[in-house]
Amino acid sequence: MKRHGWTVSSWVIALILTLPVLALVIEALLPAEDIFRHLWASVLPAYIGNTFWLVLLVMGLSLLFGLPAAWLMAMCELPGKRILQWALILPLAMPSYIVAFVYTDLLDYSGPVQQVLRTWFGWQSATDYFFPPIRTLGGAALVMGLVLYPYVYLLGRTAFLEQSTSLIQSSRLLGCTPWQSFRRVSLPLARPALAVGLSLVAMETLAEFGTVNFFAVNTLTTAVYDTWLGYGSLQAAAKISAIMLLVVVLLLSMERMSRKRQQVFQKSMGHEQDSGYRLAGGRKWAALAFCWSLVGLGFLLPFGILCYHAVRYFDQAWNSRFFEYSLNSLVLSVVVAVLALMVALLLGMTHRLKGKRYTVLPMRLASMGYALPGTVLAIGVLVPLTMLDFAINDMALWFNLPEPGLLLTGTMTAIAFGYLVRFGAMAIGAVESSLNKVSPSLDMVTQTMGYGPAAMIKRVHLPLIRKGMLAGALLVFIECMKELPAALLLRPFNFQTLATYVYQFVSDEQLELGALPAIVIVLVGLIPLIFLNRSLEQHH
Repeated sequence: MKRHGWTVSSWVIALILTLPVLALVIEALLPAEDIFRHLWASVLPAYIGNTFWLVLLVMGLSLLFGLPAAWLMAMCELPGKRILQWALILPLAMPSYIVAFVYTDLLDYSGPVQQVLRTWFGWQSATDYFFPPIRTLGGAALVMGLVLYPYVYLLGRTAFLEQSTSLIQSSRLLGCTPWQSFRRVSLPLARPALAVGLSLVAMETLAEFGTVNFFAVNTLTTAVYDTWLGYGSLQAAAKISAIMLLVVVLLLSMERMSRKRQQVFQKSMGHEQDSGYRLAGGRKWAALAFCWSLVGLGFLLPFGILCYHAVRYFDQAWNSRFFEYSLNSLVLSVVVAVLALMVALLLGMTHRLKGKRYTVLPMRLASMGYALPGTVLAIGVLVPLTMLDFAINDMALWFNLPEPGLLLTGTMTAIAFGYLVRFGAMAIGAVESSLNKVSPSLDMVTQTMGYGPAAMIKRVHLPLIRKGMLAGALLVFIECMKELPAALLLRPFNFQTLATYVYQFVSDEQLELGALPAIVIVLVGLIPLIFLNRSLEQHH
């Protein structure tokens, strides 16, 4: 393929992957249907309010949980710190809707906690005492805060570890207590990293469907789902999705502005010598209790309950459906991972061969889908694919041929395309990062030896970026295995993935039967956390 062929191909692929975003924008600009006007006049303002308060509460709780843990792990000496600093990341592997079910099962009126309280105090009914209900907006925020705080913890801990030791020692010499040193020195320096962490938490909260739907908290995400499946109005769903897209753009813009406004330069990076605060007595035990409580409530307790149910109901869960849906997830995830890697290689190599600024644009366009919540992405995918399906059937009729039916939206094509649009950015980022580490002089040497672009890529680039390619494909594979809202909207009839299979049991309040596939999803989700922890240990 000639170099201009690479460029044309990269632009075509980038535009195809940008179609869902373009479709949403076009649908949002069309005149509103009666259904959307009715929703806007009745329930949408309340849904927007719920979404705002949920995002705000989850961000606040994530900061409350993640920031102290980050500072303790970076700045203090504690027993078992090596294990604890890794364990604090584990809740990210737990799908929040599974954690939501576990705590609902524990804390509801019929759950063991309230049963024990009634036995101890002799209460006869719910009118004899007050127990805060879990199925509320506050309950949803608490569950999601326990699962999402590691974003703040990870970025905050890294920021604290990279701070100059001399600044912290200077604050000590000036008579600052640990709290004053944290408030006046460490926290202002870590603010940009914390802003990034909170923006990630906000976007994950905005995208969450399983937890809010299970708790019957109506947000914009559930509005998109209900409008499409309940009212059958793709245009109204697209308009609501455009509102969510606008919120995501605002969040990303605010995060970038916060980093742009505050530029901090430090003479020395990292801890040149041991400067950790040595906690003792009550402070040490309080710090350990706080950190291990986060690990226990966010991961160990839900995972332990899943394991208990999986063992107890193993004979009922270990059936043909479990294998069928596991195979569906496996095949779908592998196909999308391979496609994402091929797209990433084409876009990355085009930029490498051309070396022009404009060749970066296809990569950026193709990565846009990653910022979209799953439900928004699904509607964005359905709009153009539905139009194509209608066009294909109309063409068949025009040529007096039998109508092929839903070739795109009625098969795995839609869900695979949706996953590729959403998670392709991971493979693109991994390949781009690996290619940037390959010296340009190697390209020059290869060209002087008479090798063309194809031979140069095969003999030089691919062997050197093999690890980055594998990492990118693995991340795409894992995200595809876990994705729920896009799968619920895009899957063809009678097609289940592990995520939708588990969610079906959660919705029916029968997680016991879905515990085994849930454990598979959690274990798959642990893989990137293990890689992440290793990379952090190498840097620090």
